[in-house]
Amino acid sequence: MEQNPYRVSRDQCADLAEGRRLEWLVTDGCGGYAMATVSQMLARRYHGLLVAAVSPPVERFVLLAKLDVTASIDGLTYELATNDYAEAVHPHGYNLLESFSTMPVPTWIWRVGGCLIEQTLCMAADAGGTTFVRYRLVEGEEPVRLTVRPLCTSRHFHELARYQQIGPPNVDCDGSLLTLHWPGDRPTWHLSFNGEFRDRSDWHYDYALVIERERGYDASQDLFMPGLVTGTLEPGDGVGLVFAASVDRASWEDHPAAFAAAAEKGALPSLKAGKVDPLLRPLSRAADPFVVSRGEDLRTIIAGYPWFGDWGRDTFISLAGLCLVPGRFADAQRIIEAFAAYEKEGLIPNRFPPRGEAPVYDTADAALWYVHAVNQYLDYTGDWDFVAERIFGVITAILESHERGTRFGLGVCEDGLLAAGAEGLALTWMDARVHGRAVTPRIGKPVEINALWYNALRIGAKLAERMEHHERARRWDRLAVEAQAGFNARFWNDEAECLYDVVDVSGRSGSNDAAIRPNQLLAVSLTHAVLDESRWRAVVGVCEQRLWTPMGLRTLSPDDPHYQGRHAGDTAARDSAYHQGTVWPWLLGPFVTAYVRAFGASPKTRRKARAFFDGLSAHLSTAGLGGISEVADGDEPHTPGGCPWQAWSVAEPLRALCEDVLRTHPRQPARKKRKRQPVPSNHQV
Repeated sequence: MEQNPYRVSRDQCADLAEGRRLEWLVTDGCGGYAMATVSQMLARRYHGLLVAAVSPPVERFVLLAKLDVTASIDGLTYELATNDYAEAVHPHGYNLLESFSTMPVPTWIWRVGGCLIEQTLCMAADAGGTTFVRYRLVEGEEPVRLTVRPLCTSRHFHELARYQQIGPPNVDCDGSLLTLHWPGDRPTWHLSFNGEFRDRSDWHYDYALVIERERGYDASQDLFMPGLVTGTLEPGDGVGLVFAASVDRASWEDHPAAFAAAAEKGALPSLKAGKVDPLLRPLSRAADPFVVSRGEDLRTIIAGYPWFGDWGRDTFISLAGLCLVPGRFADAQRIIEAFAAYEKEGLIPNRFPPRGEAPVYDTADAALWYVHAVNQYLDYTGDWDFVAERIFGVITAILESHERGTRFGLGVCEDGLLAAGAEGLALTWMDARVHGRAVTPRIGKPVEINALWYNALRIGAKLAERMEHHERARRWDRLAVEAQAGFNARFWNDEAECLYDVVDVSGRSGSNDAAIRPNQLLAVSLTHAVLDESRWRAVVGVCEQRLWTPMGLRTLSPDDPHYQGRHAGDTAARDSAYHQGTVWPWLLGPFVTAYVRAFGASPKTRRKARAFFDGLSAHLSTAGLGGISEVADGDEPHTPGGCPWQAWSVAEPLRALCEDVLRTHPRQPARKKRKRQPVPSNHQV
C-alpha cells in the first residue's frame, strides 16, 4: 500500500496547538461528513462525528458530536479524550496519542500502559448519514475495559445550542440501540453499539470552540450524554467495540462492509497516474469528497467543507478538475443536468441556501461559467447527443437573455460589452459584503465577465452551427466580434501594461478601475481568449510579479492603497480583506493556463509552470489534512484560512496541472456530427 503522506507523529499529537490546527474530514457522498481536530477536540461549531445532510445535500445537522473514552487496564485508568472548556483543557488525552493517519480511513493509535488501542472511523457511502467508529486492541497481552460517553446533540450546523434551548431528548433503549427523539423539528437519530449500556443521562456544559472564538463567533455549546457504553477489548479480537450513529437506524453490524468500502476508496486514488507527478495523486484524492448527490439521480458539487453548500459559480469552475480530468464523465453530465433545471431568466443559481430554501440567483457569472463547463464536457467526451437534446436550449436561453438584458443590470451595451451590477450587490466572484455594503461592488463592465461573455458567445455559435441553427450562429458570431473589438479597445491600460479591472465604473463612461487584480487572467486562459495575443505575456507577467504567491494569487496588488495582507479577525475584518489582497489557490488554475499559452508549451515553459504549484504540496499536510484551503494571507508566510477543504482550490490546480503542464488529460475524439436535435419544451429555441 502507498505510504501515508498524512501521518501525524507523536510529537505533533502531543503539541496541543498543533492538534488544534490540524483537522481531518470524512464525507458520505450526500453532503454529510465527520470532522474534528487530530486530538478529537471540538474547535468549530461544524465539528462532529456525524454531521448529516437530512435533505441532501443541504440541511446539515450535528448529531453525534464526539465519543469520550476511558480505558482501564490492571486497575489503572487512562482518559483518551481531549476537551476545551472555558477555563481549561481537560482531560489531556492528546498526550497518550501515539499517532494519527488519514489513510485508508482516519486512524488513531493510543498508547496506554503497555497496550496500543486503535480507533478507526468511516462513513457509509451514499447512505444518507451513517458514521461507524471502531476500537480494537492492536498490541498488548491484557484485556482493556473501555467506558465510552457518547456526547450528543441535534442542531443545525450553523447554530450552537445550550441545554436551555435544545432541551433533553426522549431516549428509547432497545438493547444495543438508542433512539434519541429531540424536541421540536430537530432530527431524531440512532446510536447502535455492541457494548453494554447503562442509563446515566446528563448534560455536559461549556465546551469551548477555540476556532469559533478566533473568528469572532459564539464559541460555547452544551452536549447531552444519554449514558455509558462499556466493552472489553481482548487480544486478537478483530471485532472490538463498534458504534454506528445514523439517521436511518443503521446497525453496528454493518460496519465491516462500510469499512471495507471506505478503505478501498481511501487507498485507491481516482486518477491512476501518480508516478507522472507527485502532486497528481494527492490532488486527485482530494477531489473525491466534493461530488455529492442532489436528489436520487442527479449530482452536484459542495463548494467547501465544512460550511459551504453547492454554489453555481464554484460548481462550474470546478467541474473540469473534479470530474472531467479524473474521468468521472457520468457525474459531470448529471451535474450539468441538475443545474439546467434551475435556469431562470438566463441565470444559473448562485447558491442553494443551507436550509433548503429556494435557490438564489444573485450572480453575474454563474451562467457564463455553465456554458464554459458544457464546452469542457464536450471537449472531453464528445457527447453531442446529451448537449443537443438536453442542454442547448439552456445555453440559448442564457445567451439570448444576456443579449436583451436580464436581472441585476446584466445586458449588452452599444460597445458590445456586457454590463453588470446593481447598487448594494456584489455579483462577481468578489462578492464580500460588510454591514450590507459590497466591499468590491465592481459595477460596470468587469473584465472577467466580458471575457466569459465572449467565450460563451463563441461556444454558443459553434454549437448552433453544428446543430444547423445557422442564423443564430451568425448572430452570436457577430456579437462575439463586437465584444472582442470593444474589449481590446476599452480594457487595455497602457500605463500599467495590463487590463483594467472594470471599465465604465458604476455606469460612468470613461471611468476605469486600474486596480491590478487576477480577474484579467481569464481574458487569456478561457477556451476562446478575448484579449489580443500580442498582449498575453504582458498580462501574465504583471500577475506573476504582483500577485503570485506559493499558495495562489493575491486578489489585489500589495502596491494598492486598499491592499490588506491578513485575512483574520472577526467576520467584518475577514470579509473586508477577502478580495483586497487575500490569496486564493483556485486562481493558480487560470494563471498556469495563461502562462503556458502566453509563453508556449515547450518543456522549459511547462517546467516553470509546474514550479508555481510547489507551495500546494506542503500545504496538503498543514491545515485540513489532504485538502487545500479556501484562502491564505496575502502577506508571508501566507497562513491558510477559510474553509480547510475547498472545491475549486483543488479542482483548478488539478485541471491546469493535467491539461497544461503534464498534458495527461483523457480527452476523447468528437463523435460523428448528428442532424439537428430536439430540445426540451421548457427551453424551446
